[in-house]
Amino acid sequence: MRGPVRILAVLAVPLLLAMTRAGTPAGPHPSSQYLYPVSLNEILTNGMSDIPEVRRMDEAVDSFMRVWDIRGASLAITRNDSLLYAKGYGWAEKERGRPMTPGTTLRLASVSKLITAIGIMVLQERGALNIQSPVFGPFGILNEFDDAITDDDYYLITVEHLLRHQGGFTRRYGDPMFSTLQVMRQFRLSTPPDAKTLTRKLVSLPLDFEPGTSQNYSNFGYLLLSMIIEKVSGMSYEAFIQENVLRKAGCFDFHIAGNYYRDRWEGETRYYPHKDCTPVPEFTGSGQEVNRCYGGNNITGTLGAGAWVGSSAELARLVASIDGDIRVPDILGFFSIYQMTQRLDDETFPLGWLDCKDDGEWTRTGSFTGTSALIKRYPDGTCWIFVTNTSTWVGPNFSKHVSGLFRSLRNRFSASLPEHDLFLAR
Repeated sequence: MRGPVRILAVLAVPLLLAMTRAGTPAGPHPSSQYLYPVSLNEILTNGMSDIPEVRRMDEAVDSFMRVWDIRGASLAITRNDSLLYAKGYGWAEKERGRPMTPGTTLRLASVSKLITAIGIMVLQERGALNIQSPVFGPFGILNEFDDAITDDDYYLITVEHLLRHQGGFTRRYGDPMFSTLQVMRQFRLSTPPDAKTLTRKLVSLPLDFEPGTSQNYSNFGYLLLSMIIEKVSGMSYEAFIQENVLRKAGCFDFHIAGNYYRDRWEGETRYYPHKDCTPVPEFTGSGQEVNRCYGGNNITGTLGAGAWVGSSAELARLVASIDGDIRVPDILGFFSIYQMTQRLDDETFPLGWLDCKDDGEWTRTGSFTGTSALIKRYPDGTCWIFVTNTSTWVGPNFSKHVSGLFRSLRNRFSASLPEHDLFLAR
């Protein structure tokens, strides 16, 4: 943040703090009348966004999917907290003749981190924790693991360090959230570890850097945040997020993902690896070779690091609830939103988001074998969300290509998008 922008932000903090304590103003708006448990996914259809003025946009999306060999994808577009466009492309499950629709749910991968960060901010607003709270040590939230700690640097870790990937964890020897078989061998476990067992084992190892002095993207850090939510709230992670984040935002069809095709939720897509992807050993240690999308990793066990399933339309609804535009009432106070989206410098992750620019552009990505997701909220008040049920050979770098697609579509079709609000379709 530079110059006048930084000065204005600093001067705004006391006012924002007062607003947070008083609660976010949510004046009369049509959206307030439909916060009841009916999912957008039950209402929206592809036909609602079959608009002649932007039919060539559909052709561009279809062409993009053919180039990348994507079976199915979902696109949602909002402007000023109004859902202008929500459409599915291709197949949710071609084998059963199921087309992709706006209501199809998909694994969101690391977009889940944004949801987890919102949960942490809700708890901070309630005074249940502070992001400066220690994670371990005598006054730490997760001090039940202190007896396993051998490196005193663990006692320096704060909640904010975990949110910003500054906890001292690296993936130098692999990501423990996605290398379950290696973890089982390393710690001589006969079954995949649950969150508490994994934490107890991992905190017995030394950190790779002093917390707060560097950053390294850490899925394990967000598993710890999930456990912090459970410890502070006295609820399961999923129950707390459902009750205190998602439903308050008007999102009623988010779920924690299953690991296998048989565990899919009603309305959930099928997932497809890229064509050159080979089978892998099942994460349970069964010795069987499996499709990477189903049994290759313990996705359920990632919790707040990567386990949520949802639709692009309801994801757009969630973003509209944490963006500072009160046309859809926000579930966080203005200061919490400011904290989450403040850009400190080029080397520091924001809270939950992957990147937040000085001009107000916010980005969150997610990627697994079999899915990719991108959220882009732009300074002009628009938000574009694209989620696929197919992975590509470029892996997480695919988001850069989707960003390019967004640039092209925005330049060509933004002015032609309708002014209606599909959030009000209920």
